[in-house]
Amino acid sequence: MDTMQTYRLSGVAVPMDPRSMLDEICEHFVEHSDVQRTENSVFLKNDTGTAEIKLADQRLLIELACPSEEALHLTRNMIAEHLFYFANEEPFELSWVNAAEVSRLPNLHEATVVSAEDVTPRMRRVKVACQDITPFIGGDVHVRVLVPPKGRSPVWPGLGDDGRIAWPKGEDEITARVYTIRAVDPERRELWMDFLQHPAPGVRTPGADFARDAQPGDRIALIGPGGSLPKADNLLLAGDETALPAIARIAAEAPAECCIKAIIEVEDEDEEQSLPSKAAIEVRWLHRKTYLEEECDRFQRTVKSAIATSTPGTYTWVACEKTDARAIRSYLRERGQDRKSQCVAWYWERGKASH
Repeated sequence: MDTMQTYRLSGVAVPMDPRSMLDEICEHFVEHSDVQRTENSVFLKNDTGTAEIKLADQRLLIELACPSEEALHLTRNMIAEHLFYFANEEPFELSWVNAAEVSRLPNLHEATVVSAEDVTPRMRRVKVACQDITPFIGGDVHVRVLVPPKGRSPVWPGLGDDGRIAWPKGEDEITARVYTIRAVDPERRELWMDFLQHPAPGVRTPGADFARDAQPGDRIALIGPGGSLPKADNLLLAGDETALPAIARIAAEAPAECCIKAIIEVEDEDEEQSLPSKAAIEVRWLHRKTYLEEECDRFQRTVKSAIATSTPGTYTWVACEKTDARAIRSYLRERGQDRKSQCVAWYWERGKASH
């Protein structure tokens, strides 16, 4: 008999269109969790616990079950952040029953900048030291980077009543963006993160600005990590510059018996990077600068062609712009590829700033 304690929490969400939100939940979380869908419910399961979301009386009833209190806080936050994102600008309410107050996030880690350097003309690497490096060893690759205002002591966030992160405001407002841990150095207790420098006049690029101006001694914090590395004998990796740090991390940690084919779209040859790996790796670089006007979908077409000719059983990992990601996901679905042998995610959306 299983005597392990289970921590539970109930919530109620009131969106404008509950059924459409269920569809959004399925589309997004299928890349991160085991998803079971019925006509009026979604059941999500991952390493931190489970979430059951049912449609009833034009509301979404939420039941969370997790093995620890910390996991419960993290799952509640994950669900809340995504539901508000899916609601976009539409009216939306979310409440939880007897939720514990959380003054500081359980997966927040303070860090200090050690150095910053250019890897390519458009990619800058920032190395940070973290007192406890243990949570970052073992495969999870994504973190939310928190940058406090210059010249002020950091005020770090907790959880609000609705389960979302309660960010400090006014003069203490924090810049927060999601990035990939490029490498972990356990001996030095350091993490490496690569930041794409966007040459887009008039567009806010707070993450890139932080990397450009970072100085040794600057204090930041990291929320995470999350997002595991794919494991298979054959890997097809594809992405643009935003995915390059993750592709490099996957290649670096792949075992010698693995075979990797990678398709990476960058601006030009100056943005190519060495991808050291114990695995057998073949990389095809696509240079956006050389595209003709009618070739704007070259990345998407190249990835589809590689999928069509890949070895049976190949794990397909893709991260790119939202439209391309959806098209590639649909192509995999048409081919009947096993959901457990693919991960297709969008890291940015054309015409929109990333948060």
